[in-house]
Amino acid sequence: MPGPIAGVRVLELAQIMAGPACGLMLADLGAEVIKIEKTAGGDDTRKFLPPDINGESAAFMMMNRNKKGLALNLKEQEGINIFKKMVEQSDVVIENFRKGTLEKLGIGYEDLKKINPKIILCEISGYGRTGPYADKGGFDLVAQGMSGLMSITGESSDKPPMKVGAPLTDITAGILGATGVLAALINRDKTGKGQRVDTSLYEAGIVHTYWQSAIAGATGKSPGPLGSAHPLTAPYQAFKTKDNWITIGASNQNNWMNLLNAIQRIDLQEDDRFKDNNSRMKNLEALAPILQEELLKKTSNEWIKIFDEKGLPCGPINSITEMYNDPHTLDRKMVIEVDNKKAGKSKAIGMPIKFSDTNANTEIGAPNFGQHTDEILIQFGYSAEQIKDYKDKGIVA
Repeated sequence: MPGPIAGVRVLELAQIMAGPACGLMLADLGAEVIKIEKTAGGDDTRKFLPPDINGESAAFMMMNRNKKGLALNLKEQEGINIFKKMVEQSDVVIENFRKGTLEKLGIGYEDLKKINPKIILCEISGYGRTGPYADKGGFDLVAQGMSGLMSITGESSDKPPMKVGAPLTDITAGILGATGVLAALINRDKTGKGQRVDTSLYEAGIVHTYWQSAIAGATGKSPGPLGSAHPLTAPYQAFKTKDNWITIGASNQNNWMNLLNAIQRIDLQEDDRFKDNNSRMKNLEALAPILQEELLKKTSNEWIKIFDEKGLPCGPINSITEMYNDPHTLDRKMVIEVDNKKAGKSKAIGMPIKFSDTNANTEIGAPNFGQHTDEILIQFGYSAEQIKDYKDKGIVA
């Protein structure tokens, strides 16, 4: 079944995480995404080994399923000419190079829109294309630190800074980029013109500080890390049980009462320290140990069964493999099986958005290096003789 943006062609000039995440989202929405890799080794993620499956990088395969692969040498003018011809017949270009790189190659936005006025250029960088940091390179770790995320992550302010375990700003920047592309496509339908879409890892980190920024804006003080607790409501955190850990979200008065009934401690509501959310936040250091003592009396599964019956939001703290095997994960097709020409069948994260009528096929494995080079060049009008000549010259692989 074709996806909601079937017919859109995307050229992905990006590698590692943020740009490929953007391309992956668009591919899962039905776009034809052509991943253009350098002829000297391809996307750097191909070298992220281990883990690998039959020599193919598991990291690369995760981020690049559902795409076609072309190896193209953009350091040579003939490679640039091929790219420009592809732009003529495409809708979107994704890139995550340092500022000025495409301009030096003669394929910056001003160059591209002369070739195709409808082209949309999505630029995902460390800090965006304007501002005092625009020329700096960026990585997720650095963006998490500079955006304030690391100042609110971890157990307490007297311990070393901690980053979010996942490359949060990379992934979020990719999603923001895809959102921007979709908006630009809608606008193009109205105006007939493409445009630049500019987002960054830095901004992707900042948008995750909504609650903490609300506190800082209102009080002038920066909140610090709270472990798994919430900065505005309590109790809303992880607790140890008899055998493991669970999370509990008693984030309003109704759920607070559900929690007290479930643990048979309704007496806590008579304690002025805990009578409402404001009181509980002020006295969280006193409240948490009381709740912890009660929760150690049963196993996680026992508590989850009780809390579910009360309608109290709760859940286990799963490992990645436990999440993989959770029946809800499987039912929602969030772990899927894809097929790679060399690696064979492997697991991948599925599409997190479901449509009633236009769910695209998302189970195509990532391309092997240069797997679709011939197919793509033929699609753009090149002959078999031309392709052989380009391969002999190192223009494509």
